[in-house]
Amino acid sequence: LVREKPAELDPAYYGFGASDLERVFAASYLSGVHQPRLTLAEILQRLEQTYCRSIGVQFMHIDDLAVRRWLQERMESTGNRLELSRATQLRILQRLTHAAMFEDFLQKKFLGAKRFSLEGGESLIPLLDLAIERAADHGVVEIVIGMAHRGRVNVLHNILGKSASQIFREFSDLDGHLNKGRGDVKYHLGHSAEWKTESGRQVHLSLCFNPSHLEFVNPVALGRLRAKQDHWGDRDGTTGMVILIHGDAAFAGQGVVQETLNLSGLRGYSTGGTIHVVVNNQIGFTTDPSDCRTSTYATDVAKMLQIPIFHVNGEDPEAVAQVIALALDFRRRFRRDVVIDMYCYRLYGHNEGDEPAFTQPLMYKAIRARKSVREEYLEHVLELGGVTRAEAEAIASEEKQRLELELSAAKAESARPAALGELWSGIQGGADTAVPEIDTGVAREQLAQTLLSLARVPAGFQPHPKIVRLLEARTEMAHGKQALDWSAGEALALGTLALAGHRVRLTGQDSERGTFSHRHAVLHDYATGARHMSLARLSERQAPVEIINSPLSEIGVLGYEYGYSLDCPQGLVMWEAQFGDFVNVAQVIIDQFLVSAEEKWRRLSGLVLLLPHGFEGQGPEHSSARLERFLAQCADDNIQVAQPTTPAQLFHLLRRQVLRPWRKPLVVMTPKSLLRHPRVVSPLEEFTTGRFQRVLADQPLANPAGRSRATTRVLVCSGKIYYELVDAREKLQRADVAILRLEQLYPFEPEQFRPQLESLKANTPVVWVQDEPENMGAWPFLRARIGERLLARHPFSGVTRRAAASPATGSPASHKLEHAELVERAFAGS
Repeated sequence: LVREKPAELDPAYYGFGASDLERVFAASYLSGVHQPRLTLAEILQRLEQTYCRSIGVQFMHIDDLAVRRWLQERMESTGNRLELSRATQLRILQRLTHAAMFEDFLQKKFLGAKRFSLEGGESLIPLLDLAIERAADHGVVEIVIGMAHRGRVNVLHNILGKSASQIFREFSDLDGHLNKGRGDVKYHLGHSAEWKTESGRQVHLSLCFNPSHLEFVNPVALGRLRAKQDHWGDRDGTTGMVILIHGDAAFAGQGVVQETLNLSGLRGYSTGGTIHVVVNNQIGFTTDPSDCRTSTYATDVAKMLQIPIFHVNGEDPEAVAQVIALALDFRRRFRRDVVIDMYCYRLYGHNEGDEPAFTQPLMYKAIRARKSVREEYLEHVLELGGVTRAEAEAIASEEKQRLELELSAAKAESARPAALGELWSGIQGGADTAVPEIDTGVAREQLAQTLLSLARVPAGFQPHPKIVRLLEARTEMAHGKQALDWSAGEALALGTLALAGHRVRLTGQDSERGTFSHRHAVLHDYATGARHMSLARLSERQAPVEIINSPLSEIGVLGYEYGYSLDCPQGLVMWEAQFGDFVNVAQVIIDQFLVSAEEKWRRLSGLVLLLPHGFEGQGPEHSSARLERFLAQCADDNIQVAQPTTPAQLFHLLRRQVLRPWRKPLVVMTPKSLLRHPRVVSPLEEFTTGRFQRVLADQPLANPAGRSRATTRVLVCSGKIYYELVDAREKLQRADVAILRLEQLYPFEPEQFRPQLESLKANTPVVWVQDEPENMGAWPFLRARIGERLLARHPFSGVTRRAAASPATGSPASHKLEHAELVERAFAGS
């Protein structure tokens, strides 16, 4: 990094000459100064010592004067340089030695293997070491770490305590036969460990599994910690902390960074302050900073949080130690995020086989002429006399011997996949067929009482007049005088789970009311604006229920809720899209985490996605949750995809998600116009017994005694179009046409249709009918699974809209014409 002194720091810029340096000025604004007046030269010296050496800081953008004064006092009173004890200096040297020797050992023993070396940024290891020690002194017992691949293997070993022999075994690729089509590269893996501090305290460390998609682990890590804090009842964020380790190019370039930062102060997402460490090696693969960002610093986006940003020279480990101590003290005092921008370099190219001098010849000429961070610091402490050369050589010698022994042990070791923690006891993943279905009904008395509780408001609370009618309807439902609508079915699922001790959390844009004004989980007093959520007040003994309006974010919030689900296996954790169409904004979280984490990392999640889906003439951006994309990623029972069509089905589906000891993400295509459709209701009796039905048959197929060989055609569909087909069948008087609903699209086996079809004549045509174009929806998936004949007995074909690049027309009139033609074709033929 070229050192440039801004003109504004030269007294001449303000008209001061050499003679003015001896002029005396008031010094009361300087912290730690006991004289009321100092010369200009003395003032400049103090300020330069504090702000112009190895540490720079941005904090004057913070509006809160008390925060600025606190920072100023802490920095200026010490000149931003604490005198470290001999023990601390020795600890820093030891950590630097371990970091440097581990990288050197890997380079020599596994020449050319990708590891994304930390060399040049080794100060990250003592930074993390000192952060954990100080955080423990502040009462932190859990630290969740999120980071990318740069330096990750080093952190896994030297901070998380993953054995070198296990890492060497991974580099040797000795377990390929166990990971055929599975697993992940070594620099994506996570780990957890117990850390015992020098003061005898215990801290649990978790390094999140991570894809190569930079920064997308950030919200995942935060969600994990929030789940832990909620489990402990820690509302202040005192017992847990997240450390996020970023790259400079990614911090400035990836939008998920801003989305995650924005969550830090929101009631539904705050965790008490995150420590952000930017490992700033001043390059993004081959791209210079001038082409990476418009801002002066890579960290300027963080100024939005009104927090301090410390810029520190990574080649000065003692300055790094000073900054991490100050950052942790700031977090404890103000419960806000802190950013540490650690300037360093990258010894090799982007990976160890890359030649960086092709694109940065001058930078790498300078880098190759430098001594390592460890060598520079060793010379420094030897000069100070805090450490002897014999001590330094002993540290290095012991580490080298240890690594050689670990390498010898690697071949004899067996693979040790990361296990799930105690929270996951009794819960499994794997095959759908390995875990039986369970009954999810609830006693009528409890259902009625829950509905009555949902209809109550506190004394003096004045709901909106239209809400009063909704509450009155709930009372009617409780007494069996009215069938339950969609919102009542959902509320009963959430309420009965909470009463059974299962935490419920639902977040999303406008989720408190519901995009389509159907949920009204949070009521607002019409006169005072006071809030009331009856789901959270069903019983003093219930589990917590949170229904929260999220910020206008998909990738950040979905990532957060995915992380939350990883540490809340016994709860119902849900994310709702405002419209299902917008879920593709969060595609990275879906692709890299949700659908693949079990296969890559053996991590399970029970997260539920509620995605409003349905073709209703609202145009290409408000019609499709891209069902086909989820189905295209289905394999090995990795996720569940469902489209329930009745309130009772939704009730049983959501309860099954928690009560069945099998955890897979659940993607639910939820309705829009059906929310108030007169046919889309369920009597209370359908909630008291039974379970979620993967296939629903209407009469006569649903009744074995009433099955008729007069059936000439079977329509199979999913979602809203079922009710439109029923209306058309009645209008056309086509009693010879049976209609099946495929309520669960995955896991799916064609055999699921056998009970409904076995009494029909062979070669009775079965037709899949969908709103979506031919290349979208479930048709491509079902065609690939079923082929041209279903159960080897029935011709199988599809009725869809024509293949299209865009999901739906923007013309309501065109939509009606398309729909009429679609329904007509569904009933055409014998």
